Amino acid sequence: MNGELQIDAFPPEKMARRMEEVGVTKANLDFWTMFSLAVLAGAFIGTGGIFLNTVTTGLSTAGVPYGLVRLVGGLVFCLGLIAVVVAGAELFTGNNLIVMAYASHRVTTAQLLRNWAIVYAGNFVGSILTALLMFLTRQYTFASGAVGLNALSIANAKCNLEFLQAITLGIMCNALVCLAVWLCASARSTTDKILSIIFPITAFVAAGFEHSIANMYLIPIGILIKSWAPAEFWEAIGKTPDDFPALTWGTFFLRNLLPVTIGNIIGGTGFVGLAYWFIYLRPKKKAEVKPGSEMRISGVGR
Repeated sequence: MNGELQIDAFPPEKMARRMEEVGVTKANLDFWTMFSLAVLAGAFIGTGGIFLNTVTTGLSTAGVPYGLVRLVGGLVFCLGLIAVVVAGAELFTGNNLIVMAYASHRVTTAQLLRNWAIVYAGNFVGSILTALLMFLTRQYTFASGAVGLNALSIANAKCNLEFLQAITLGIMCNALVCLAVWLCASARSTTDKILSIIFPITAFVAAGFEHSIANMYLIPIGILIKSWAPAEFWEAIGKTPDDFPALTWGTFFLRNLLPVTIGNIIGGTGFVGLAYWFIYLRPKKKAEVKPGSEMRISGVGR
């Protein structure tokens, strides 16, 4: 009946078809629409990072167990992907699922790489602009500098990862991020989408996995604080810039962003996109029946 309220989720095979169509649409966006939406996504994910950094400040020193600190951080970070999915934006990690349309030959290699390159660049611009804006707010000085110290600690830890470790953490991260986006394809309402996002995203943050676009905010804000924070900030936290030696632009790009991006691509395309394409969208051979052949059931008609 037309206009009837549908409360059941779309089944997986229908989800696969929907994701394929979404991939075609994303690949065919014009440059400025794609880039502008990507800048917004970078800012949205950066806002999730701001939320995470702020609410986890002081929890460890207050005696809150590690797991609960990570759980709280994961829950609030969900803001970023919720904004991307519901408000509409182009996120590189989620766009790894365009590989489903690519595998079906509905998107060319050039279109796929064009989307990834433009969206990645736009995400970077949005994240860096958010980091610069947040530095100018001096929010890092709140709580007697504890907010800034937390940002420095998060960024420094990310820049101390080993290369292979960063790749594998990136794989696990985007498997969960793309799983969240995949689950959203089953949704019929905004509420459905939000609920689909919460658990996978909370899981990746709580587990300490690495997200390239989130790191485009979380590490640069630490570098900006280390480079430009005034002397009174360092006095308040009892630290010096030398206590965070890994926080450099070179380390950020080579030891974190590069391997994490590689891992994100592997996790998103292989563990989710290509897996569900193979299950639901790959061409399937139909059983051939020779002319004049009949299926006989033993004993029938005797």
